[in-house]
Amino acid sequence: MQQRLLKGNPNPAAVYMRLVSKRTMGGMATYPEIRDLQLLLALSQRQHFTRAAADCGISQPAFSARIRHLEEELGVPIVRRGNKFLGFTNDGELVLKWASKIVAHAEGLRQDIEVIKGNLMGNLVLGVVPTALTYAALVSTRLRKVHPHLAIQITSMTSAQIGRRLTDFSLDAGLTYADEIDLPNVQFDAIYDEQYVLLSPTSIAPKNSVSISWAEASTLPLCLLSRDMHFREIVDDAFHKAEVSAQPVMETNAFTAAFAKVASGSAATIAPSAFVDSLRLDASTVSIPLVSPTVSYTIGLAVLNQEPVLPAIQALRKATTLSDN
Repeated sequence: MQQRLLKGNPNPAAVYMRLVSKRTMGGMATYPEIRDLQLLLALSQRQHFTRAAADCGISQPAFSARIRHLEEELGVPIVRRGNKFLGFTNDGELVLKWASKIVAHAEGLRQDIEVIKGNLMGNLVLGVVPTALTYAALVSTRLRKVHPHLAIQITSMTSAQIGRRLTDFSLDAGLTYADEIDLPNVQFDAIYDEQYVLLSPTSIAPKNSVSISWAEASTLPLCLLSRDMHFREIVDDAFHKAEVSAQPVMETNAFTAAFAKVASGSAATIAPSAFVDSLRLDASTVSIPLVSPTVSYTIGLAVLNQEPVLPAIQALRKATTLSDN
């Protein structure tokens, strides 16, 4: 996304200053209000005027008026309009890039001031790969115990989405795979190694097994994550190393659907052991470690490498090093 926004604008800072300097007051350039930039970001997220306005707690006419005022302030069309929202103009995409950065830094300033007062307040937006959602919930609980006024938003995303949204400032941090983060200016700190189990109805699972090979697992009716998910790449690579292939009876982009399939007794699935450990399994379901090969992938915290560091990110880093024991 960032490369696309910069295309044709080798110096985006100069372009932005040219835009905001179209109107001046007393010889000084006037700048957009932070609130208007927040509204613009809400529109980018929702892609719908009425829904974005509702999220921001104002009426749709007032929301639209402020977006038009922002366009007038900058002197360029930002939104492509028709009978409904049609997206952003090229200039609008550039403004969005800077809006994300400006709002992120404004949030950092606000949080730093609150820390000086002895009370961390603000928002932390966290993108998480599906296999790490359980861990993310654990970390958010730790954070809330120490900082009860910190609002935490957790969104399930692919590793690619996390990388893109870190670099366009629409995410504060991501919990993702080490092998999927190779971006300049993104710092990655390993947290834990993910290992895998077969989660199966007892009716179709091997009897009295303390482990099961990937080759054996491939012969069972399986519900697997869809091929656009990095976790599916991990699973398929493990089957390949075992010199077998699996033909799933169902594919899904959500573990909840896979677990429902297991609960129905009609299929097994493959999941991270930590994810399965958080479930309350009854006698009808069994979790069996997968071996031959033994597979492990590193999950960690990815953040944009910048100064000053958002206080909420500093708190998040500390929470990932804590133990619940």
